[in-house]
Amino acid sequence: MKANEIRNMSPAELETKLGELKKDLFMLRMQHATNHLDNPVKISTVRRDIARVKTVLRQKQLEQ
Repeated sequence: MKANEIRNMSPAELETKLGELKKDLFMLRMQHATNHLDNPVKISTVRRDIARVKTVLRQKQLEQ
């Protein structure tokens, strides 16, 4: 997910996206623990997306 895509979202959309990403991360960790994960790099990608969403949410809060 690109930063430009995230910046164009509203705060409500960012909150829902954050929830989805956290669920995805949980599922990936469970798959990794049971050795069913095909691509372990996906975990770090999702973590970075979560960080991007949190950063943009905080920037929008400071603007207000």
